[in-house]
Amino acid sequence: MKAQVLGTDGSQKGEMTVSKAFSEKVRTDLIQRAFLAEMSETRQPYGSDPEAGLRTSAHYHGLRHYKYSMMNREMARMPRIHGRVGYMSMTARRVPQAMKGREAHPPKIEKVWYEKINRKEWNKALMSAVAATADKNIVALKGHRIDGVKSLPIIVEDKIQELKKSSEVRKLLLSLGMEKELERSADSKARAGRGKMRGRRVKERRGPLIIVSEDKGIVKAARGISGVEAVKLADLCMMELAPGSKPGRLTIWSQSAVQSMEKAK
Repeated sequence: MKAQVLGTDGSQKGEMTVSKAFSEKVRTDLIQRAFLAEMSETRQPYGSDPEAGLRTSAHYHGLRHYKYSMMNREMARMPRIHGRVGYMSMTARRVPQAMKGREAHPPKIEKVWYEKINRKEWNKALMSAVAATADKNIVALKGHRIDGVKSLPIIVEDKIQELKKSSEVRKLLLSLGMEKELERSADSKARAGRGKMRGRRVKERRGPLIIVSEDKGIVKAARGISGVEAVKLADLCMMELAPGSKPGRLTIWSQSAVQSMEKAK
């Protein structure tokens, strides 16, 4: 399969063969599994204090022929406080149904949240997501506006790695025919519900992804444009390539990144 190599001004610089990297069958089931495995590793374990509700002197008074026994009295047989405690005398504690008692089934810190996936399966899923970036139907189905894009995959010469300003990255994207895509990714809205109070007030769209083999300033420069991300090939993961476990993100490759991936494949 032949692909065009474009310059940073959008002009064609040549062609290259990309037979292996973009020829995989798109396996949405593997992509979803790999995505969920990556997301599970970001989950922070949480749990309640193991001693919560148990810091009390309350104990069971169920013995017969005992001064403080609850036998033959109209009193539920639960651990109770006794002694010189005034109004708290014989107050139930410790058990879940008692006031200030422990929780019945609290979340536990030792719970394992992460999901396992075989290394070969993850590699297969990653290559499948890479192949989806070269399919116009899949990319368009994800919601990207690619009317101005001539062909996929989009491969740009290695000068793209040296861009150091957001204005230069924006100029590059416009030269590649992504004016409508930038308008779409810049659109954001306030989240509905409680999330506004929990540090995620705004919902933003995912725009183009730039993949390079070496970062010479492009990663930081791309942060200044809403929805645009840049990442090194060595750091590529499913959450960036297939956000939401849906393949087909609009992706721009540097020429050396494609060559490195061909060799690794």
